[in-house]
Amino acid sequence: MDYNTRPMSDVINTYNDRKRSIPELVRMIQPGMHAYIHSNAGIPIEILTAFKEYALHEEGAHLRDLTFTHLLTLGPLPYLCAELKERVRHNSLFAAANCRNAINKGMADWNPIHLSDVHRLIDDSGSRRDARMHIDVALIQVSPPDEHGFCSLGVATEILPTVLRKADLVIAEVNPRMPRALGECFVHISRIDALAEVDHELPELPRAEITEQHMACGAHVAGLIEDGDCLQTGIGGLPDAVLGLVKDRRALGMHSELFSDGVVELVEAGVITGERKNLHPGKVVAGFVIGSQRVYEFVNDNPLIEMQPQNYVNDPFVIAQNENMVAINSALQIDLTGQVVADSMGPQIVSGFGGQVDFMRGAARAKRGRPVIAMPATAKGGTLSRIVAQHPQGYAVTTSRADVRWVATEHGIVNLFGLNIRQRAKALIELADPQFREGLQEEAIKLGLL
Repeated sequence: MDYNTRPMSDVINTYNDRKRSIPELVRMIQPGMHAYIHSNAGIPIEILTAFKEYALHEEGAHLRDLTFTHLLTLGPLPYLCAELKERVRHNSLFAAANCRNAINKGMADWNPIHLSDVHRLIDDSGSRRDARMHIDVALIQVSPPDEHGFCSLGVATEILPTVLRKADLVIAEVNPRMPRALGECFVHISRIDALAEVDHELPELPRAEITEQHMACGAHVAGLIEDGDCLQTGIGGLPDAVLGLVKDRRALGMHSELFSDGVVELVEAGVITGERKNLHPGKVVAGFVIGSQRVYEFVNDNPLIEMQPQNYVNDPFVIAQNENMVAINSALQIDLTGQVVADSMGPQIVSGFGGQVDFMRGAARAKRGRPVIAMPATAKGGTLSRIVAQHPQGYAVTTSRADVRWVATEHGIVNLFGLNIRQRAKALIELADPQFREGLQEEAIKLGLL
């Protein structure tokens, strides 16, 4: 990114020179281009909506051989429709609800990749063998520029610093509702080739219901968390349950790929201060935020929040520098040897690798680190055990058994590190719902695990 400031008059002139209408921005997208889309609530929805209308109009009939790549995004993806499937290929690095069905129907693509590695697809500054994607155009949403000409990437820094260094063309929506987040998350207007002023609300993610299972499981995880620990959590009922159960802790820190409403509540309660962090003391470090309008307002011009790119936040070697790191991640299923399935159910893709392995490995190497896999013991109203003797054929392992340490359900918590296969099977059966334990033991004996 270009961090050279300009005189105020140059800032105004540059901004005005690059101002366009949304339709004008869309017409800059040409056949054969590979576009990268700002993720999460940063999705440039007006550009994407106008693109669909243009592409389906006679004037845009020439558009084809396009690829749109992104991480998790909130809200609709207008171009992901049957009418454009032969002309625009969707490539997701994380399968969210807005593209999951298309991926599983073969109408869109999905990349299995650790979040810490995504920038390597684009950045060829090291080994040229690492760069697999050339980004022709970046479609982003930013805050209005400050007096020095810097716009903030707001709610999602993700891998955009790398994208903006490498993209041939940068097109932006400038939205006054995008918070001016602080950290390594700025782009100077001189790096933006064309922009349009918009004014729309950022998409929000409603908070998940916290169930009795979540509370019981969360209590076991919360029991690991001590004053001064540094946390990583995700979103959902279980992470919110854990956060709600540590309100009596003091001087907690945060180094997480993301955070949401639950973290805001702990900051406001004086629980998360970061004062004992040895890396970025006094700062909540994250790559993006996701949740309600309250979260977006919280990060606006807040010196406590340090937004950093994902290749830094999720780097296991960086994570490992945080002493007392407690990384809390979830799973869909775990087998009796400790193999974790978290991104798919058989051939059906449901999410992505995200940062689970990054934080499991980073926290495992941190001084007094505690990586945790936490999940309810059952699914589908208690009729299906999430702890299985072995994963069915076609189920892909997200986190290997050698990377798994602490595992928690509502029935307890166990540290698998150093346990042999027989010990692991016995320990994990005890974490299963009682109605499934006898069957799991019988299967384990047949498999030679017991």
